[in-house]
Amino acid sequence: MSSFDQGLGHLRSAAGQLAAAAAAAQRAMTFVAGPIAVPWLRFTRRLKALTPTGLYARSLLIIILPMVIAQSVVAFMFTERHWDLVTKYLASAVTQEIATLIDVYKTYPQDADRAQLRRIAQDRLGLVVDFLPASQLPPPGPKPFFSDLDAALSDQIRKQIGLPFWIDTVGRSSVVEIRIKLDDAVMQVFARRADVYDPNSWIFLAWMVATSLLVLTVAILFLRNQIRPIVRLADAAEAFGKGREAPNFRPRGAREVRRAAAAFLEMKTRIERAIEQRTTMLAGVSHDLRTVLTRFKLELALLGEGPEVEAIKKDVDEMARMLEAYLSFARGDTGEQPAPTDMAALLDELKADAERHGHRVSAAFYGPPAVTVRPAAFKRCVGNLVSNAARFARNVSIIGHRDHRWLTVTVDDDGPGIPATLREEVFKPFLRLDDARNQDEGGAGLGLAIARDIARSHGGEIALGDSPQGGLRATVRVPV
Repeated sequence: MSSFDQGLGHLRSAAGQLAAAAAAAQRAMTFVAGPIAVPWLRFTRRLKALTPTGLYARSLLIIILPMVIAQSVVAFMFTERHWDLVTKYLASAVTQEIATLIDVYKTYPQDADRAQLRRIAQDRLGLVVDFLPASQLPPPGPKPFFSDLDAALSDQIRKQIGLPFWIDTVGRSSVVEIRIKLDDAVMQVFARRADVYDPNSWIFLAWMVATSLLVLTVAILFLRNQIRPIVRLADAAEAFGKGREAPNFRPRGAREVRRAAAAFLEMKTRIERAIEQRTTMLAGVSHDLRTVLTRFKLELALLGEGPEVEAIKKDVDEMARMLEAYLSFARGDTGEQPAPTDMAALLDELKADAERHGHRVSAAFYGPPAVTVRPAAFKRCVGNLVSNAARFARNVSIIGHRDHRWLTVTVDDDGPGIPATLREEVFKPFLRLDDARNQDEGGAGLGLAIARDIARSHGGEIALGDSPQGGLRATVRVPV
């Protein structure tokens, strides 16, 4: 074996070892990360569930959350650096004054009644001092849950005086009582709370809260004005998708929102122009073809009677019906304006029309009946579904339901139905399947295609499924 082959073998062996090591590392990471990944996924799902979905609420959250964090950090730093420090200095100063009085008391015992000591403490230090008979100090009182004063004062007395003491920082709100056990007496000192504790710290906190509320109010008002044009743009786009007009809509708001609104208006104009051009073209085509068909009928009438003439007449009539079907599908009834429509009455009309043709049809409607649609187009949409069902079934039921968001109309029958694999195929224009229910005698196979086109022009959809009656269920669902 050549040296090249040996080197190649070593390289392959090293590559195999590296691949095995990488796979082992991946398995180890998966094993380690598995217990961590599952709680993390649960946490993210809960966080997403709690996070607001609206742009307005999310924008406020983006502003409020950093503000709360910043204010919390500032408050913590103020408490730790300023409040605690000032309280410590004040407590140290008062403790030094008490220690000085104790030194004077011990150094000059000739002041038997301690009147001079009381006077100096009152006039010079602002402390009320009294001496109680020597006895045990009172038991420790309840400590406040949050008290920098209690901790700072106790710490300073231990460091500077070093004698048994008792303090009360809870009882009287305006003063602090301190008792120091001396050799022959108990020294009782009343100090103003303002001399030991910074009472004006709440001003900083109140100012911080007030400024935060002011900033939050300005943010709410500003965001409301910024979000309103976006909401109006969404409403206009939704109305256009439902085939309705938004007459008072115009670009407003920030530059980016104005650009989006202008682009929407340009798109809307191009779509309407394309529809108008298509309708105009179809009107011209319809006029020309109908003229030719009229000449055919006139020439056939001049030929007289005969089997060949009757066959040609049937072909001409079939061509006329196909032409009308093609034009109706292409036109899509786009010229009709949306209007509030009584859906219960519309379904009753469809039921009466089907019964006049000898079909057994039932109709029911649930919910508020007034829905804004293009009445003739929507009637034609549901009518195509009803006629398609009645052509192949004995019994047909029409059920409508309207809630706060959707209008749903279901057409059920007890006919042979359509296989699940062909339910999308039957909506294709001009497609006629051999065994499909959308083929009609002499028709063009456009009934379901026209129905879906009308439903989509309302911003909705049509779906086919299995009916509880054993046949086909056609469901029309459009937004209200």
